[in-house]
Amino acid sequence: MSYSYKELSVSKLSIIGAGQIGPDICLHFSKVFSKHHVELVLVDIAEDALANAKAKIEKKIQKGVETGAFQSTMAETMRNSITYTTEYQNIAGSEIMLEAATEDEKIKNIIFNQVEKICDDQCLLLSNSSHMRPEIIFQNIDNKKRCLVTHYFFPAERNPVVEIIPGKETSKNITNTLVGFYEAIGKVPVKVKSSYGYAVDPVFEGLCQTAIYCLEKGYGTVKEIDAAAKKSLGLGVGPFTALTLTGGNPITNHGLNEMNRELMPWFRSPKVLQDAVENNTPWGIAKPGEKVAISPEKEAILGKQFQGAYFALSSYVIDIGICHVHDLNMACEIALVMKAPFDLMNKIGLDNVYQIVEDFCSEHSEFPIPESLKEAKAAGKWGISNIVKTVRDQVAICTIRRPKVLNALNLNVVADLEVALLEAETDDSILGSVITGFGVKAFVSGADINMLASLNTPEEAYENAHHFHKVFNSIQKLKKPVICAINGFAFGGGNELAMSCTMRICKKGLPILACQPEVNLGFIPGAGGTQRLPRLVGLDTASEILRTGRPVSSTEAVEIGLVNREVEGDLIEEGISLVKKISEGSLNVLPIVETPINDGCGVPDVELGHLSKAIDSILIKTIYEGATMTLEDGLEFEARQFGECMKTEDMKIGLKNFLANGPKVKAQFVHK
Repeated sequence: MSYSYKELSVSKLSIIGAGQIGPDICLHFSKVFSKHHVELVLVDIAEDALANAKAKIEKKIQKGVETGAFQSTMAETMRNSITYTTEYQNIAGSEIMLEAATEDEKIKNIIFNQVEKICDDQCLLLSNSSHMRPEIIFQNIDNKKRCLVTHYFFPAERNPVVEIIPGKETSKNITNTLVGFYEAIGKVPVKVKSSYGYAVDPVFEGLCQTAIYCLEKGYGTVKEIDAAAKKSLGLGVGPFTALTLTGGNPITNHGLNEMNRELMPWFRSPKVLQDAVENNTPWGIAKPGEKVAISPEKEAILGKQFQGAYFALSSYVIDIGICHVHDLNMACEIALVMKAPFDLMNKIGLDNVYQIVEDFCSEHSEFPIPESLKEAKAAGKWGISNIVKTVRDQVAICTIRRPKVLNALNLNVVADLEVALLEAETDDSILGSVITGFGVKAFVSGADINMLASLNTPEEAYENAHHFHKVFNSIQKLKKPVICAINGFAFGGGNELAMSCTMRICKKGLPILACQPEVNLGFIPGAGGTQRLPRLVGLDTASEILRTGRPVSSTEAVEIGLVNREVEGDLIEEGISLVKKISEGSLNVLPIVETPINDGCGVPDVELGHLSKAIDSILIKTIYEGATMTLEDGLEFEARQFGECMKTEDMKIGLKNFLANGPKVKAQFVHK
């Protein structure tokens, strides 16, 4: 069997290097390919390394079984898919060969010299380098069009970010296919132009350099510096802890010195780091759970150092032109587990940020103030969008990309989406748009729960709902067709967004496609669900779905009229085809009914179980009285009723329970 993504078909994939990260990469492939029975080969010249890799992989698989992440049959398939070998010849027949060996040009050259002789000319050659440019790694390969760097981050089986770095001779088609392939297997690919260290490592290693600088200057101890970095930047772990967990001292030492030559003079390995590498000296980090006391004065000094470095480094990467602001913003947040740099700068304010960076650059004289930061200061903010817009065959593809929260909607996201769609509407070369979500799991997971939890008054709730209505009404009224390509589950606001589009198509065979789960959290839908759903599927069917919060499969969604069709093949291509047919007049789509629809029938009984009777009462009123109104008036009524939920105890209980326990624990509603 094999796994296929567009023209790329993978029946065998090999990884060379069973050291620090190779086994984790292999583990991820064994998981995502478990249903496709792809053969995996892990190669290393050292038997000990292979034995350790096998033990590591099997321990993690067993832990997955114990936690319920893997079924026992899946775990067995994962184990059996991997061959551990010292023989390079066993990689023959691979469609993808990924090198994850030591960060050494000579070693990589030896490896790829052998690989080129064994694998055929169509095999994709990838390197999990963390620094080296593809032009250096693949300099002796004849067919360079199939050669790229794929930079994983620790821990590679769980950290979703992968930097994709093509070389000068890499095929654009292969690059784009690989980006799509990684998205399809659950990763978050970020395309970066060739540059030493790529986009993220100059930021990470620059922060490590700053931490060691602070240690040398006596600004704090290792534990204090880690604690201050975590607090000021929202890091999951401090720089010294990160270096310890990843065994990163040697590679950071080497990387900083190379960046000094390749990027700018500010980068350099501090003497303390050089000594730590030479003597294998541990950093003396805090133990798990250990509380570190730090004075306010030290915290302020260290916080300013770290913010200055973070903002300067992120802006510097934009200066050298190797990736987009929104890509680096997302990559740092997810890969490094910290606050997104450009979001944080916008939140603090660019005038304040500029002063912080100016002070940092004054102390660090070899670090000039980045030009991109000057431009952002003049503009008043960094321009960041949660929508990735591309154009294919005269159709705008608008992808909602917030992988950390499964593409959840907030006010900024819907504003970005409206801008992208209005640009397409006014562009004479564009026939229409397709909206989809990033990844394969979710189209949109719903409204951002933190946004909802921040609402304090009925008036704030009304304004929030009204803002969503404004954008979704704008989408509904566009003259050009907007096809919603539902690539995964559409919950809450995601389903409400879909219902505002001209047509809805979805992946075939999804057991859970759509859901309005708001009642489980103690409130009613507030972005059009109570008004658009009855007009699409009928009043009583909608009422039952809304009042119970139950999910709807893709098959049922088509049967009841929520979705126009299921798609077995490429969802985006089908969306493009539909835009063209509607645009040329060969396909007519009935618009949503905007007149009253209430047929005067009574409200059917529904088994509520644990759900709030108080919220159900508000919901019934919203659905059935709204149905006697025009769609416009019904939406206004919904917004007011959404505000009414704020007056109940059950909305507070539901949100508090969800934030504390997630969706699996039922809220204990008091029905008032």
